[in-house]
Amino acid sequence: MLCNVVVPEIGNHVFERAFPYFLCAGLRSGSLPLKRRTGREASRGKGLPFSIAFYHLQKGAVLIVKVTFLEPLGISQEELKAMAGKVLGDRAEIVYYDTRIEDTEGLIERSQGADCVVLSNFKYGRDVISKCPDLKMICVAFTGVDHVDVEYCRERGITVCNCAGYSTVAVADLVFGFIIALARNVIPCDQAVRQGGTKAGLVGYELEGKKLGVVGTGAIGNRVIRIAQAFGCQVYAYSRTKKEIEGVRFVSLDELLETCDIVSLHVPLNDSTRGLIGEEQLRKMKKSAILINTARGPVVDSQALARALKEGVIAGAAVDVFEMEPPVPQDHALFGAPNLIATPHVAFATQQAFEKRAVIVCDNIRKWMDGEPQNLV
Repeated sequence: MLCNVVVPEIGNHVFERAFPYFLCAGLRSGSLPLKRRTGREASRGKGLPFSIAFYHLQKGAVLIVKVTFLEPLGISQEELKAMAGKVLGDRAEIVYYDTRIEDTEGLIERSQGADCVVLSNFKYGRDVISKCPDLKMICVAFTGVDHVDVEYCRERGITVCNCAGYSTVAVADLVFGFIIALARNVIPCDQAVRQGGTKAGLVGYELEGKKLGVVGTGAIGNRVIRIAQAFGCQVYAYSRTKKEIEGVRFVSLDELLETCDIVSLHVPLNDSTRGLIGEEQLRKMKKSAILINTARGPVVDSQALARALKEGVIAGAAVDVFEMEPPVPQDHALFGAPNLIATPHVAFATQQAFEKRAVIVCDNIRKWMDGEPQNLV
């Protein structure tokens, strides 16, 4: 295996070393220490410690870890490289792609030779990972990780980290943009005034005193709760984990749906949340209620939501997420439903959030390289 090595006294060199015979001592990581591997173990990746620090070879030399950014992260290449250089120093070789691709063969090609890859929200499954024998760490520049085959990564001993927290403010902001837009009929008002209309039939309501239900009380759900309280809402919450939050009444999901004027979803996508809101749950809601989904598309049954809006089961909805990443097919069921606001998965996408994300990505990689991985999935 060819390893780029920095030797301060004599500059950059390339050393050819047999991968099964790496030696190390005292690595602090979540993985087993490096050990001599047989040819068969090496070929299958057995015993490979995928949370690695650096291997001091001689006179302070360190192995250069190859970090590949598989797509742009919303800030300029120059900014990202400068940030990575500041945080990682000379310990990493940075490869940056300024275009986004999602095809399997293209991702395999881009990932070759990388010790660590960085990606956001496209599918990165076993079909790609299995073809990347050098891969030791996946840094998901996103909060959700359902698009990455985490179970296979565990089998391979590959460290997976996410960037939880970078979009908390951005997502919560858009939630209330949606709520106010629906409560005050902002889009119909815009259409009316452009057509010479008036406020007739478009009088909305204030948020003060309304009952707002938050499903999922992680970081984003908590921020939504605080903003709702600032608006003077009565806040209800449902969470699998019992919590104590001042001024919040925790209830069952059924009670929340039956009680609240506004329901906002903030759960990850997993087996227990897929289809969490379907026809049965929608029919428990008030006819005057609105539903906000900035979580994950499959948490809500889109067909059932479209029917509920068409039949007046609920008054309105706003969705930022779908069963697929945009572009969404133009014949999607929700696009024919009335009083629906749809956006192309932009809740997380603000300039400030992108900058926060880049910082977390670089810090995740640094901590992993130091043998102290953070934001583990």
